[in-house]
Amino acid sequence: MNNSKNKHKPILQSSRRDFCKNTALFTAGVMLPGMKMDTMANVFNNKTLKLAVVGCGGRGTGAANQALKADENVELVAMADAFEDRLSGSLQSLQKEFEGSKRVNVQDKHRYVGFDAYKKAIDQADVVILATPPGFRPYHFEYAVNAGKHVFMEKPVATDVPGIRKVLEMAKIAKENKLNVVVGLQRHYQNNYLAIAEKIKQNEVGKILSGQVYWNGAGVWVNPRESGQSEIEYQMRNWYYFNWLCGDHILEQHIHNIDVANWFIGEYPVSAQGMGGRLVRTGPEHGEIFDHHFVEFKYPSGAVISSQCRHQPGTWTKVGEAFQGTKGIIDMNDAGAANITDLEGNNIFEYRNRRDPNPYQVEHDKLFASIRNKGVISDAENGAKSTMTAIMGRMATYSGQVINWEEALKSDQVLMPKEVTWESTPPTVPGEDGLYPIPTPGKTKVI
Repeated sequence: MNNSKNKHKPILQSSRRDFCKNTALFTAGVMLPGMKMDTMANVFNNKTLKLAVVGCGGRGTGAANQALKADENVELVAMADAFEDRLSGSLQSLQKEFEGSKRVNVQDKHRYVGFDAYKKAIDQADVVILATPPGFRPYHFEYAVNAGKHVFMEKPVATDVPGIRKVLEMAKIAKENKLNVVVGLQRHYQNNYLAIAEKIKQNEVGKILSGQVYWNGAGVWVNPRESGQSEIEYQMRNWYYFNWLCGDHILEQHIHNIDVANWFIGEYPVSAQGMGGRLVRTGPEHGEIFDHHFVEFKYPSGAVISSQCRHQPGTWTKVGEAFQGTKGIIDMNDAGAANITDLEGNNIFEYRNRRDPNPYQVEHDKLFASIRNKGVISDAENGAKSTMTAIMGRMATYSGQVINWEEALKSDQVLMPKEVTWESTPPTVPGEDGLYPIPTPGKTKVI
């Protein structure tokens, strides 16, 4: 981000199978073998780790809260946001949560507002939380890694393919420099998913042949347009509905379920085809994104995953995953349950919420424990490739074409501008009728 208001290097690409073999997909990427969580904290040193938050909305505030609770020697010292009111609200919330503590210690001079605020905040910290709208993520991640910072960044990690390539480039540098990077795909830190992943590893399901992944719900918030509000401010306040900032809800929410498919199969898809559109959310307040997507992903092993997500009130809702293997059938949900049955329907394994820790908290517990112990968590490459999978799904629904992974990864179609100021014209603007242009299958070009 640049300004305030009161060329990509080539990527050396390994195969999907090699990547899955060389990363700890079944253990959340933590390179601290044999250590239990209750013995990990502070064995390296008791240095106070300085924390900065970039993006002070609900998720940034929540992540800061969890980071401060993960380690007793963490101090929040800097905050950045495009909007002063968002920063102030977040700071007040955290001060109330940690009232009587000196751990929320953000001086006035370290409260940065504007599109270039992220640099100033990152410069103050040892560990940074990146939680702005995802279009900015590749550039914030690049700055943080080049500055030698440990990172927690929310998903998705980009909204376009050039952004994916940048994150892959910086992921490699972060790993080489032994920087910890946790991505907010928290199912990798959730016990029921880890339990099923272990059963897959033990071949109790056999080869996964097919699956269904879902994020079907009623939709999310809308902030009404205010009198005198510029177009750039309106879109920033309603970032969810604009692809340069959000990437559509197939990225912003459904990436969780798509990522589980990649994780459990142990591969990334070779192609995608699908359909989608706007049937319910058709007004200008919903910007340019679809209200439903259905995608068929094909994997190198031959597995086929059916992916569906929608924002349509009054319809069937489901957030979860199911997979069919040669030996068993998996049924998952994000509320803590999971089970495996054999092909005759007999129960093989059942997992129910056993007072499990909050995976959002566990992400930060493991991040700070790894920093203390000189470990390395390297979530960024998988985060980028699962984001790329969701982008490929969006490409398929927007265009109505079969999208090939290798071809898609070469795309130079840029959604996110390199520079954004309060005087910028957004990449998409409404027509004379007040409506934003909507992708049209059969006509829209995505590569």
